[in-house]
Amino acid sequence: MSGQFSVTKALGLAVAARVPVLLWGPPGTGKTSAVRAMAEAAGWPCETVISSIREPSDFAGLPIVTGVDGAARVEFAPPRWASRLVSAGHGLVFFDEISTAPPAVQAALLRVVLERTVGDLTLPAEISVVAAANPPEQAADGWDLSAPLANRFCHLDWPLDARAVADGFVSGWPTVSPPRLAADWVERVPVARSWVAGFLIVRPELTIAVPDQAVTAGRAWPSPRTWEMTARLLAAARSSDVDDTAVSLLVRGCVGPGAGAEFLTWLVEADLPDPEAVLADPDSFVLPERGDRAYAALSSIAAVVAADPSAGRWERGWRAFGRAAGAAPDVAAAAARTLVRCRPPGAPVPPEVAAFAPLLREAGLLG
Repeated sequence: MSGQFSVTKALGLAVAARVPVLLWGPPGTGKTSAVRAMAEAAGWPCETVISSIREPSDFAGLPIVTGVDGAARVEFAPPRWASRLVSAGHGLVFFDEISTAPPAVQAALLRVVLERTVGDLTLPAEISVVAAANPPEQAADGWDLSAPLANRFCHLDWPLDARAVADGFVSGWPTVSPPRLAADWVERVPVARSWVAGFLIVRPELTIAVPDQAVTAGRAWPSPRTWEMTARLLAAARSSDVDDTAVSLLVRGCVGPGAGAEFLTWLVEADLPDPEAVLADPDSFVLPERGDRAYAALSSIAAVVAADPSAGRWERGWRAFGRAAGAAPDVAAAAARTLVRCRPPGAPVPPEVAAFAPLLREAGLLG
């Protein structure tokens, strides 16, 4: 599989999962064409916004005075591209040449990218955000991306694949549509969060690590926000046919190459059990020996119970936790807080809860 195809697959998954994604690459390498072709293949409206020719008011909204006399007030009118997307109810907004946007425009983009808010208008949840940038040294009047704006994106390097270019000239350019995700894929996000939590227990310094240099602060680096993006993309990947190479690109594109590689290695070596399989047979659950892996395993079990907290699943979750009470009571008690909070109405308290009662009562979660 070519590098360009893997990046295109990664881009499609980020678009489907509604995680903002930023493509980096030299000018003239087809980033803009690929984004527009992907939107067209999916049947989505695509609004292209050239960042270099915009003013802050194009994103923060143009202030206008409405009403009369004592009822006068100031509102922030959204631009037409945002109004068209709201009318469509879904689609893709593409911020092209974002590395040519001056700092004031980048600041105005912060809320648009993260909260999908333009002026006083909120874009629908079905809107995906994609941006493209040339490295500052290759852009016309280029700027380094500010750290707050960079930390709102998953960063993907757009490679120049000579073979893919040659094939495109001869037989046409391939188009990859965003993958179709399972209807319940969002319910898997808490499980992916538990994997991230287990990793951060052993690498707490990677919870947030803002680079010192402006050039690296303008790319991917770890923060609670980008770890959340990582969990969302991992959950989406488990609901699609995206390959491991594309998943690796996405993880490293969220939290940076160093932190991403460490996390992916930890995840493979952890060999965590399938939480649904544990709930199906809790009496066979074997707790991992290492504390970080034990916490990730127990947290994922609690997460899937919380996603579907029927009385039977809640009781089986406690049976699994009961097997962990003797081996790692503190680790199990930390994860058990989630189980306590999702107790189904009228469900009897299983006997396994007694092993955690002192710690849960001290945390105010048990009467």
